[in-house]
Amino acid sequence: MQIKHPNVLSIAGIDPSGGAGLLADVKTISSLGGYATGVVTAATAQNTQGVFGVIPIPTDFVKKQIDVLFEDVRIDSVKIGMLFDSNLIKGVAERLRYWNPRYIVLDPVMVAKSGDALLTDDAVATLRDELLPLATVITPNLPEAARLLETVDITDDEQMEAAANDLWKLKGCHGWVYLKGGHMEGVDYSEDLLYDGRHMIRYRAERTMTKNTHGTGCALSSALATLLPSSTDIPMAAREAKRYITQAIIHADELQIGKGHGPVHHFYAQWH
Repeated sequence: MQIKHPNVLSIAGIDPSGGAGLLADVKTISSLGGYATGVVTAATAQNTQGVFGVIPIPTDFVKKQIDVLFEDVRIDSVKIGMLFDSNLIKGVAERLRYWNPRYIVLDPVMVAKSGDALLTDDAVATLRDELLPLATVITPNLPEAARLLETVDITDDEQMEAAANDLWKLKGCHGWVYLKGGHMEGVDYSEDLLYDGRHMIRYRAERTMTKNTHGTGCALSSALATLLPSSTDIPMAAREAKRYITQAIIHADELQIGKGHGPVHHFYAQWH
């Protein structure tokens, strides 16, 4: 059943500058016609120039946020962002297994645009074991894929295809991998791969030269979570999510937010 205006849950941290995390997810979901709900996993002291502190929300309280929300609101899809540590990852996985939402999009957030670590080392293995198998779609970028696979940097198309296949196997040979190629160097385009063990689908867009790309991963994954319930299939949702983030990057320089890596323009279609 397709849902025109889905209720979308973002489980993520707070970026006070609004460019990434839960605030960026709310903007993306709203821009695409969904109703945004949110569970806060961490508070950060962050702006466009860096992350200057992180306070995780206690796991029991995150689980309570999830439970009281699902008890009251029909949740059509879930996007998971910053989870910070192993205990929190296990707690979120436990509650999502219980509530069993139709769609789960996992953005394995590990490093901020500024280069600051957002996931502790021991948490990567927990993420791999607990959440990858639960997700309908995972949306790693190339550095995140390399870390999940414990492999060398992914630097060409052949390695990217192999990584998509390996990630799908790591997921348990089900669901989809949306591997983002924006970190590929030496090319004038950004090409992403969508893979389900049989079909390797490519989404290519011309690269936009801008430093204002803060929150691209958050916007892409929350766009996908919003579009899945209203789409006929996952490739269609992925194509539209790619179109959305491409336009949000193209229009990013119309905003004047901060002195560092500014945000993408979530409301490019609404603001004229």
